[in-house]
Amino acid sequence: MKQSKLFTRTRKEAPSDEVSRNAKLLIRGGFIHKEMAGVYDYLPLGLRVIEKLKNIIREEMNAIGGEEVSLSALQDPEIWKASGRWDDKKIDVWFKTKLKNDTEIGLGCTHEEPMARMMKEHISSYRDLPRYIYQFQTKFRNELRAKSGIMRGREFLMKDMYSFNVSQNELDTFYEQLIRAYKNVYDKIGIGDRTYLTFASGGMFSKFSHEFQTVCDVGEDYIYIDKKKNIAVNDEVMQDEILKDLGIDRNDLVKEKSIEVGNIFKYGNRYSTPLGLVFKDENGEEKPVIMGAYGIGLGRLMGTVVEVLSDERGIVWPESIAPFVVHLLVLGKDETVLKEAEKIYDKLSASGIEVLFDDRIDVSAGEKFTEADLLGIPYRLVVSERSLEEGGIEIKKRTEDKNKIVSLENLLKLLAS
Repeated sequence: MKQSKLFTRTRKEAPSDEVSRNAKLLIRGGFIHKEMAGVYDYLPLGLRVIEKLKNIIREEMNAIGGEEVSLSALQDPEIWKASGRWDDKKIDVWFKTKLKNDTEIGLGCTHEEPMARMMKEHISSYRDLPRYIYQFQTKFRNELRAKSGIMRGREFLMKDMYSFNVSQNELDTFYEQLIRAYKNVYDKIGIGDRTYLTFASGGMFSKFSHEFQTVCDVGEDYIYIDKKKNIAVNDEVMQDEILKDLGIDRNDLVKEKSIEVGNIFKYGNRYSTPLGLVFKDENGEEKPVIMGAYGIGLGRLMGTVVEVLSDERGIVWPESIAPFVVHLLVLGKDETVLKEAEKIYDKLSASGIEVLFDDRIDVSAGEKFTEADLLGIPYRLVVSERSLEEGGIEIKKRTEDKNKIVSLENLLKLLAS
């Protein structure tokens, strides 16, 4: 992509009503656009990040047997009444509306009930199990106060998976596989070393659950971490009985602020029984399907990466989810330099390297460097009269201050390694 053709522009200042670091940097960099409180659009650069997050998560979900679907956001009240969750006293974040014929419907805040009803058409015997179904879908939650930029919104993209098993033991085995898959996701996007499996309340879903919490000074939660065992307990369930069950000594715990970047639940038959989701076992006996659910908010992940990895100059994207791997800058207006930069751009693109080419000739070198730091692309390449005189292209990692001059041939080898 050529930067001169990109319709978005960087900004020196973020909107005055934004207080979170992730929203400020993402808006200034042209990754997102704010529609209203808690509602953001993803612009070309931001959408590329989201799609890379999707692909990382999709790869991990498929590896443990996941099958991808896409369910409707419009919700039938009857299935939610069956489980008792249509009542605003049970779920206080519903967006509800009416059709032209005055029929009441909801906008999906989660999908346990629709998934369970759908699977009634596909599960009848133990031979049909297990099943692990997931989707990437927009959720709607009528939060009283949207805050924390794209980390807590009223409309957001979520990966939600639902497991369907014959027994609790089978669910428990899958649950451990899912924990490993989530850890792989966090490792791949650069936050695994500060993200902990955390015992927590189940909120509107179940009595207890597990969360994945990333340590961050601006987090909304407090967790107590046992660094020897690499697990944590959410502040809201810090009880001696729970610590005993987990085999944790209170004296070993360190209190930290954190951001929730995933949650997982064991439901048993909580949703299958009310919705009549059953199977016949080997003896022909009818039993309820055992369910679990597993969520990751993609905007929340993206915002968390910005919060914990950015520096005073701007965003620092891990290569795995950066909108582009390389940011190629051409300096000056010399025709020879411009032609050489174009040739390098074409060669990089032909080699399959994702490159954003800052081909603008009416922008100063200082502005280009400042914008490059703000955008946070892993490698910055500079083509100028000086670099060509010294033998090629100046390369610098976003995370380092030093740079060096390399030939195009060596550059391609370096980026391919």
